[in-house]
Amino acid sequence: MSRLLPDSLNSRSRIRQAKRFLAVATQPMAKRYGRWVTFFDEQGKQELYTRDFRAQLNGFRPNDWMQSLFETVRELDPVDAAMSVDVRSYLPYDLLVKVDITSMANSLEARSPFLDHDVMEFAARLPVDMKLNGRQSKYLLKKAFSDLLPAENVNRRKMGFGVPVGEWFRTSLRPLLEDALLSEQFEARGNFNAQKIRSLVTQHLERQADHSFQLWNLLMLELWHREFID
Repeated sequence: MSRLLPDSLNSRSRIRQAKRFLAVATQPMAKRYGRWVTFFDEQGKQELYTRDFRAQLNGFRPNDWMQSLFETVRELDPVDAAMSVDVRSYLPYDLLVKVDITSMANSLEARSPFLDHDVMEFAARLPVDMKLNGRQSKYLLKKAFSDLLPAENVNRRKMGFGVPVGEWFRTSLRPLLEDALLSEQFEARGNFNAQKIRSLVTQHLERQADHSFQLWNLLMLELWHREFID
């Protein structure tokens, strides 16, 4: 069904999110969760790898780790299970890392009061419908503060701290992107199919598709390799 929906260049569009959801709707929960928090599906990654690099992986798949986390919470309600996995994966290895790096880079000491262990233990004991009531997330939190905050703030859609990296790749960051991912140095590592990478870059630059986050991940990997491995 996801293939019937048109592609969208807007990473925040409802259609694009619906395509991601429907693509794994019938899969086990670990795969559904993993697809939602990553930007390459398993098939997409396999297509990017060179034959030699694929052989070096010897069958290893990052999704196996995600599956192991969900195995420990398989008796829980799906909402509680996903939140538990969040605490052990997405929070410590993604969100909190980014918050710490960006805040410290600006001489700020960030705090996350909702991650206080007493608050988290209390939240873990709450019924699921107090957290997700129908389509309304943070249900109890919104009820608790509804008389203190304007309704437009309480009911506003969730907004992340995204940056227009996709447009930057077409303008100010284009030289960096091409120097990193289209270079002989990158190709010589033998990890990724150069033709596939070039296709991703070209499609994005020519606005045929939005590969913002895929290219960002590949760029960060290459810059990390140059800084710490070469």
